[in-house]
Amino acid sequence: MQRYPRDFRGYGPTPPDAAWPGDAKVAVSLVLNYEEGGENCLLHGDAASEAFLSEIVGAAPWPGQRHWNMESIYDYGARAGFWRLHRLMANLPVTVYGVATALARAPEQVAAMQEAGWEIASHGLKWVEHKDMPEEEERAQIAEAIRLHTEVTSARPTGWYTGRCSMNTVRLTAEAGFDWISDTYDDDLPYWLPVGERHQLVIPYTLDTNDMRFATPQGFNTGEHFFQYLKDALDCLIAEGEAGAAKMMSVGLHCRLIGRPGRVMGLRRFLDYAQTRGVWFATRGQIAAHWAEHHPPVARARPSQMDRDTFVTRFGGVFEHSAFIAERAHALELGPAHDCALGIQSALTRMFRAASREERLGVLKAHPDLAGKLAQARRLTAESTAEQAGAGLDALTDDERATFERLNLEYVGKHGFPFIIAVRDHDKASILAAFQTRIANDTDTEFAEACAQVERIAGLRLKDMLP
Repeated sequence: MQRYPRDFRGYGPTPPDAAWPGDAKVAVSLVLNYEEGGENCLLHGDAASEAFLSEIVGAAPWPGQRHWNMESIYDYGARAGFWRLHRLMANLPVTVYGVATALARAPEQVAAMQEAGWEIASHGLKWVEHKDMPEEEERAQIAEAIRLHTEVTSARPTGWYTGRCSMNTVRLTAEAGFDWISDTYDDDLPYWLPVGERHQLVIPYTLDTNDMRFATPQGFNTGEHFFQYLKDALDCLIAEGEAGAAKMMSVGLHCRLIGRPGRVMGLRRFLDYAQTRGVWFATRGQIAAHWAEHHPPVARARPSQMDRDTFVTRFGGVFEHSAFIAERAHALELGPAHDCALGIQSALTRMFRAASREERLGVLKAHPDLAGKLAQARRLTAESTAEQAGAGLDALTDDERATFERLNLEYVGKHGFPFIIAVRDHDKASILAAFQTRIANDTDTEFAEACAQVERIAGLRLKDMLP
């Protein structure tokens, strides 16, 4: 079976109420990336120098050589930038993404982080690219990062962000047993990711409200640019929160970038502004604990992961007595976007529309007459019985029943299939009115209308079955 793993649905049009403490409309997560001393460098056993996120425009790795300028830029982050940011944010909850080897080379900075009560999460063993790293090597490096982090800080990290990750990173870190992981950029709220038999909490990170854009061509040029962008993002999220959809905002920081004096004032202005807006400043660990308490994972069947027999048993009756539609839908490229009523409706409806005219005619003929003999004999499907009863078709007067029987005979005699209407959209009077109007249509027009009504009925049934 074809399965597409990317999740384009997320929370859909109705995200949950985050219910942040103090009725805050936004949870602000300040993240300080501590990478200095963990980057590519011959001193660290790497084959070339670092080339990522620095003041050097167009930097490239120097194979087999130390890049003194690059090293000294990273050194600035540890020697000066960190302490400037520590003085600015020592009284705020901050999450440090700490590269384990960098932390091991920074005892004074680690002590200052701990004195400030900052959360120190893992940022991997080294600040290097993982995209070409074999899976077993990456797994081993994750284990070594945990070991070294624990040795340096006296506590195992409970959160993780690699950054320069591979296609295996999220799965491997989820398997490693963290309270939260952050190697995604796909939402404004935390969410639970099914990984094997468990659910992993993901707290998405960001690359836009992030000072890394001081080191990219399309990025920020001044501290004021940074402040204005952060302010606009926060204002948007607060407005959404006031409308009932509270969100979270990550702010990504790097010692060697925002720690420069010409930039840090933009961060200072943002922090001053945010503190006037009633936001909840929180570490990612605090956000994770809140989410786990107020929004725990909910185990539910995922249609895209069902085997064929289970899928057909579950959805084979959505199109009346026409299991072949579910059989064909199961063979489509299903994924997380189909694990909801609209998703399965889309898959089933596609197969109904792709069926031959004769097959679709068979689906129409499988539908019972309204208030007909099958209803009187109580031989309808449970779905049809409930739908007809909901419109009052199980409690007709003798005259009304006679009218329906007459119209049923005329309609089938003219068109060759039963009159079909989504009775849940109607009451008894409007059903009769539609019956009397549509019976005069030509058969092609009525065939198209009947097919549309079948699709509508399917959609209503699926809303009873799935979120």
